[in-house]
Amino acid sequence: MKRKIIHINQDKCNGCGSCARACHEGAIAMINGKATLLRDDYCDGLGDCLPHCPTDAITFEEREAAPYDAQAVAEHQKAHYTGTGCPGSRMQTLHQEQPVCPGQKSQVLTGQDSGCASSQPSLSRLRQWPVQIKLVPAHAPYFNGARLLIAADCTAYAYGRFHEDFIKNRITLIGCPKLDDIDYSEKLTEIIRSNDIKEVTIVRMEVPCCGGLEMAAKKALQQSGKFIPWQVVTISLDGNILDK
Repeated sequence: MKRKIIHINQDKCNGCGSCARACHEGAIAMINGKATLLRDDYCDGLGDCLPHCPTDAITFEEREAAPYDAQAVAEHQKAHYTGTGCPGSRMQTLHQEQPVCPGQKSQVLTGQDSGCASSQPSLSRLRQWPVQIKLVPAHAPYFNGARLLIAADCTAYAYGRFHEDFIKNRITLIGCPKLDDIDYSEKLTEIIRSNDIKEVTIVRMEVPCCGGLEMAAKKALQQSGKFIPWQVVTISLDGNILDK
């Protein structure tokens, strides 16, 4: 049948993922960093995604397409929102607002200190979601040009200035080789090899099990075939940075 359906201009798409989050039917997914219509029968033709696209990459077109199938959409959503496909693991780029000093206008987080008094609430410096190594999409657009932080889960709890000293201006990946029964090096290799990573910082605890994370990151750097500046920072149990 001939009906109205969305069309995504891949050349205009910047990979932000806003349209995928706005689509209630789950008809759009991010594939290789670009928004893609998964199936014609998932699209209801109402265009909830259109106003969310910052580059006007989505338009309507009238063409031959399968009719909208509500049952197929329901089955797709049921499958998509189970296991690691839950809504909480959807890729997001975060634009957080700073606490505002009296007389100052609200501003989007830029990575620069606001100059507010120390009594102001601490800022979250997280720039993306998800953060778990096993959940993050390897081809997410925020990896391009990124300074990459690979951190052990416990480090953020042990080191009080973790957001300011490590997360700020970096893309964050966390994991614990003691708890996750997977080889991180394969996923990390794909991320480093497939994206324009500028540098890598590995933050680990002084405990021996954290050595697995450090070794996985070093292995990934080696297997990627790239020469990227990297460093390892070790945090002590009492929350201090140990001398290299």
